[in-house]
Amino acid sequence: MRPLLRLLSDELVERILDEARGILQNLGVEIHNEKAVSLLGDHGADVDRPKGRVRLPGDLVDRALATVPSGFALYDSTGEQTHDLSGNRVYFTPGSSAINILDLESGVMRRPVTADYVRYARLMGGLDHIASQSTAFIPTDVPDEVTDSYRLYLSLMFCSKPVVTGAFTIESFELMKNLQVAVRGSMEALQDKPLTIFSICPTAPLKWSEVTSQNLLDCAEYSIPVEYVSMPLAGFMSPVTLVGTLIQHTAETLSGVVLTQLKKPGAPALWGGSPAAFDIRYETTPMGAAETIMIDCAAAEIGKHLGLPTQAYSALSDAKLLDAQAGLETAMGAALSVLAGINSVSGPGMLDFESCQSLEKLVLDNEICGLALRLVEGIEPKDDFPAGELFNELLETGHLLIAGHTLTHLKGEHYLPSTVIDRANRSRWQEEGSLTLGERARLEVDRLVGEWQPVGLDPAVLTELTDLMETEARRYGLDRLPDRE
Repeated sequence: MRPLLRLLSDELVERILDEARGILQNLGVEIHNEKAVSLLGDHGADVDRPKGRVRLPGDLVDRALATVPSGFALYDSTGEQTHDLSGNRVYFTPGSSAINILDLESGVMRRPVTADYVRYARLMGGLDHIASQSTAFIPTDVPDEVTDSYRLYLSLMFCSKPVVTGAFTIESFELMKNLQVAVRGSMEALQDKPLTIFSICPTAPLKWSEVTSQNLLDCAEYSIPVEYVSMPLAGFMSPVTLVGTLIQHTAETLSGVVLTQLKKPGAPALWGGSPAAFDIRYETTPMGAAETIMIDCAAAEIGKHLGLPTQAYSALSDAKLLDAQAGLETAMGAALSVLAGINSVSGPGMLDFESCQSLEKLVLDNEICGLALRLVEGIEPKDDFPAGELFNELLETGHLLIAGHTLTHLKGEHYLPSTVIDRANRSRWQEEGSLTLGERARLEVDRLVGEWQPVGLDPAVLTELTDLMETEARRYGLDRLPDRE
């Protein structure tokens, strides 16, 4: 039996939805994009241009919800399916768009460069329990205008996994789309086998910027999947109560659903979010707080109630180092997220309130994700009935180490982590160097990066990707891309 976490009753879910619909109908959303405003107005929304607000009647919301797919698949760059984002299936992806990377040798956070990103992308190919890559952090050795497309370019060049990405500008989208088309060979092939998910964030409270509105419209036009990442902050930019924050999250996300589905009915999307509690003592947004994780899981319940696949930012930490706090917060988020059946769980590798990525934490988090995924498999009998013969063998031999039953079921029944997780006895641990978690993690990063194999794309495709990226970089004064080896 698959274990499943629930935090809301059906009655409470319906009340939250009713309140969110009322907010959209009576207060509306602020939208700073004329194309989006006109699209909504053409379909029956009440547009108040002097106030910059658009009110969404209930029937418009219902029509949009009726066309959202209940799931969709993702494919790697070679065309193999990696994800079935439906039901209670769970997949992990690293946190995205960090401005820093943790340099474990010095223990100091610093701004990343291209060499860091290449190392990250190569590492991602070896992390079996993190199913997709993300455009994880922002290299500082290229112009700001190309960082969105450059991160996607590097991901496609050095790792075959699908990519969770996003654009901070309207102009970035065209090249990011073209990079994907280059990999697939045609727009039709990309629509048939999606390669990316775009994270698109409304601004709390109840606002879509010109950029994010346009991102929604552009992704919908080309059937590129999106995840709506509403970010209410409980007690600051949303009500302090968890239910109040869920009402706001629901309203903001529903408004994104309406925009996407009006542009193209059936466009794939995830009911997602990155809400957080607000710690008034430090004026921070703790992603590892119990309340943050509870909002994530409850928001996913609402999305599932509506029949949508789900996403959340969880499985990450606010710690500044690879320490006990980093492990405990990440593990709690990962475990509860899989129990809630969140389809795409974002966050592994992240520290410091979503601002820092750590390659060493990624290999630790890969093990945390493996443990969480084993947990959600639950407990099922496997040749255990009748039990008499097996226990006769145990009594006769004194152990079951080489029993047929053990050899058949050991690997499937027990999750065996890598050496990042210390399971040796004390004497063996000492004999092997008394390594700390950080030291073991660094060795694992080095091992996996060293075992990297080139992605299975045709060399002509790799050349086309580089030509597209170099052309864009020259527009912003960069004559040559940074060294990528």
